[in-house]
Amino acid sequence: MIIQKTENSRFSEFDPNNFSFGSTFIDHMVICEYENGKWGDVKLVPYGPIPFTPAMMGVNYGQACFEGMKAYKDKDGQVFLFRPEKNFERINKSATRLAMPEVTEEMFLDGLKALVDVDRNWIPQGEGMSLYIRPLIFATEEALKARVANKYMFAIVATPAKSYYSEPVSVKISDHYSRAANGGVGSAKAAGNYAASFYPTQLAIEEGYEQIIWTDDATHEYFEESGTMNVFVRINDTIYTPPTSEKILDGVTRDSFIQLAKKRGIEVKIEPVAVKTVVEAQKNGTLKEVWGVGTAVVTTVFQALGYEGVKLELPRLSDEESYAAILKKDLTDLQNNLSEDSFGWRVVVEKDVLETV
Repeated sequence: MIIQKTENSRFSEFDPNNFSFGSTFIDHMVICEYENGKWGDVKLVPYGPIPFTPAMMGVNYGQACFEGMKAYKDKDGQVFLFRPEKNFERINKSATRLAMPEVTEEMFLDGLKALVDVDRNWIPQGEGMSLYIRPLIFATEEALKARVANKYMFAIVATPAKSYYSEPVSVKISDHYSRAANGGVGSAKAAGNYAASFYPTQLAIEEGYEQIIWTDDATHEYFEESGTMNVFVRINDTIYTPPTSEKILDGVTRDSFIQLAKKRGIEVKIEPVAVKTVVEAQKNGTLKEVWGVGTAVVTTVFQALGYEGVKLELPRLSDEESYAAILKKDLTDLQNNLSEDSFGWRVVVEKDVLETV
C-alpha cells in the first residue's frame, strides 16, 4: 500500500456534537485504479476531488456500485469494524452483475483498516455515533461507447455518523412504482437503483409520507423493501421478512437482526409478505409493528402505512414491548463492545495498522 498522509488535517475543525452526516468527510481516502486487466497499487491519500470528464463511462452508462458499513469506537477508544467480510462479498457480487472487475480481499479489508486507523480520531464515540464508510467501484474510462469499460476505480471514503430518523415515520405502500424487477439488478447495490427510487419517493413525500414500501413489480401484492432498507413485519409475536432474491438486497443489518432474534427465541419466518395479510392484521389488531433496517439508520419504526388512499395507524409500543427496539439495542450494544460477541462479528482495528499493510 502506498501511503500519503495529509499535512493539513481538518480534524481541529470537526465538532462531534454539531456536524452534517454525509457531507463531512475525514482527512483521507483510499483509491486503487484498474487498467490493462489488473488492479494497481492501493493508495491511502488525502481526501479530495478526483479529475474526470463528462465522458467518463461510469457517468454515462452507470457502471457503479457501492457498499455501506460502519466503524465504532468503544469507551476505551478501541475501534471496531462490523462484519466487513459480508460487505466484501457483496461488493463483488454487485461488481460481477454490472460487468466490473472484482476487488481482492486484501484490497478491501486492508484498505478499510488502514483508513479507519489513520483517521480513528474522526470516529465519534457515544450512543448512535459511528463512522459511516463507503467503499465503491466505478468506471473511469473516457469514452462514449456503450460497452464494458476498460478502466475503473475502487475507492473508500468515510463520514462521521449520528442517529437520524429517530422518530417513527409514515410510509406509503407502493401500488405502481417498483424498486426492482426479475432479471434486473435489485440484489446489487447499483448506484442506479437509488437514482430510480428518488422520484417515487418524492411523490410519496408530497402525499405526506416520509418513505415508500416497495412492492413486487408484477402484482404489487408483496412487500419487498422499504426505501433503502430491508423490511420487517411483526404479527402477534412472530417476525416476518421477505426472502432475499435477485430483486431484494441481502442486507447485513437484516441478517444480523434475524440471527439476534433467533438467539432470543423469537420466531422469524423468512417468506413472502403479502400486502393483504399486513392490512388485515392491522384491521384485526394483530399487527404489532413494522420497521426497516439498514446500515445508516440501523432501525426505522413505522407509525403508519399508506394504502389505497388510507393511512393505517400502527401501535406505539414502548422500548420494552417493541421487538424493533429490543433487537436494535442488541445490535448496537454488540457493535459498540457493550456486550459479548458470541457471533464473532466485531473486527478490531489495531493501532498503527499501516505498519503491517
